[in-house]
Amino acid sequence: MKTTALAPAVVLVRPQEEGNVGAVARAMANFGLERLLLVEPATPLRATAYALAVHSGAILERAERHPDLRSALSGFGRIVATTAGRDRPWPRRLVAPRDMVRRLAADPPGTSAALVFGPEPSGLTNQELAHASLLVRIPTSPVQPTLNLGQAVLVLAYELFLGRAEPGRDAGRDDAALAIVPTVADGESSAVEPRATGEELAGFFDHLATLLRRVRFARDSTISGVERDLRQLLARAAPTRREVTILRGVLRRLGHALDGPEGRRPGGRRRAR
Repeated sequence: MKTTALAPAVVLVRPQEEGNVGAVARAMANFGLERLLLVEPATPLRATAYALAVHSGAILERAERHPDLRSALSGFGRIVATTAGRDRPWPRRLVAPRDMVRRLAADPPGTSAALVFGPEPSGLTNQELAHASLLVRIPTSPVQPTLNLGQAVLVLAYELFLGRAEPGRDAGRDDAALAIVPTVADGESSAVEPRATGEELAGFFDHLATLLRRVRFARDSTISGVERDLRQLLARAAPTRREVTILRGVLRRLGHALDGPEGRRPGGRRRAR
């Protein structure tokens, strides 16, 4: 039997218009997505949001609010961020929504994915995009290249809905699968190492940043850009939980070495291991 991945969650970062959040909820319900996360500061959800949700108010009622993006992404193994991609250099290729579906389908079974959308006026910052292992750009006409937040969610949710239908099954049928079908052939082992979660990646990065400060790597104001690039590199690598554990072990050993012979701190006090 084929194992399905979890249906992705939608994460809205600092949404400003409650009507847009309502439209997002409707788009999610149209195509079988249920979990909505809001990163503060996010607009209150009142009458306008529920009016535009149109029979999708339950998604708004269950919406989770998080104080920051790190908190919102802590439990996800695959983080997908959306960007218009204009006037910014990227160290990796931006993929179209249909390519995104294929990438998610190749993830280990049970991988939880988050689709991250930025605020209406500006989109996600470079620092926020650095959390993602996959960047998605929706192709548009140069005459009007920008999309409304609800439209952007609708396009990705539609492509995911098509991708969740098994080959030979009509994607429009009510019994269509509610999770992406992984690209694992029948009889092939699906014992794949799970991806590290956002919380585990953030913990590793905090550990790395602390070590960089100890060796005085941060010499000037460029360190914030360097840290962003390192975070992006880590996200792009999409390491497994085991790989992150190994890397954390390397950092611990390096930290002990900085403490002096046999793991002693300056002053002769032995470091706890």
